[in-house]
Amino acid sequence: MRHNRLQLNSAKTEFIWCTTSRRQHQVAKEPFHVGSDTVQPASVVRNLGLFIDEELSMQDHITNLVRTCFSILRQLKSIKRSLPQDTTKLLIHSFITSRIDYCNVAFAGLPRSTLLRVQSVLNAAARLVCNARKFDHITPLLRDQLHWLRTPERVQYKLCLLTYKSLHDLAPSYLSGAITPLSSVSSRQRLRSSQSFDVAVPRTRTSIGNRAFCVAGPKAWNSLAPDVRSAESIGSFKRLLKTQLFRQSYDIPTSTS
Repeated sequence: MRHNRLQLNSAKTEFIWCTTSRRQHQVAKEPFHVGSDTVQPASVVRNLGLFIDEELSMQDHITNLVRTCFSILRQLKSIKRSLPQDTTKLLIHSFITSRIDYCNVAFAGLPRSTLLRVQSVLNAAARLVCNARKFDHITPLLRDQLHWLRTPERVQYKLCLLTYKSLHDLAPSYLSGAITPLSSVSSRQRLRSSQSFDVAVPRTRTSIGNRAFCVAGPKAWNSLAPDVRSAESIGSFKRLLKTQLFRQSYDIPTSTS
């Protein structure tokens, strides 16, 4: 920092220890010193709009996300009668779904009960766009009218897209370096799996490790159909990927167009 003529602002600097709830009591809570400055530990930190808590449960981020989205939905509902449906869709995409999809790869591996909170926002947005009542069945709206993916599939979509970019040199090096095709693993080059489009899945010992991109990304990628993974362009990959995840989300048979 001195070499680059930077000065530490201890009032705006914080650090966080991330570990499982079982090991929280083993983590030191004392501040540490950088020169003459003291940096205090925090239970939740914010980085580029993403709230990260000590257990990586994303509860604080999702709580803030749900609260903000429902506040916006209430404002949009008050002017709904003055807006055509296309304009309402555009506003929902700009203020709601874009927020839900932002950094949603951090939701990988979260419990279903946690993701249901995010899904409740999508359900409310769908009812607003389609002018449906509160207790109307939501699946026909999401599947037939809006063609929206559910929250788990939206997370899987982003994971697979990042993996595709990593395999085709379209992602930053810190992401590309986390993805290893089986065809490039010397110990597996004689196996039949090396001729497929699969990528290596590292072994981990913790539930937090299973949620890392180097693990969650390959798992999501390996679950895709071969024709999806072999797409030659990113445009065709997105189209095929959404088709598979859409059928998966709503249990649509593969033969259904």
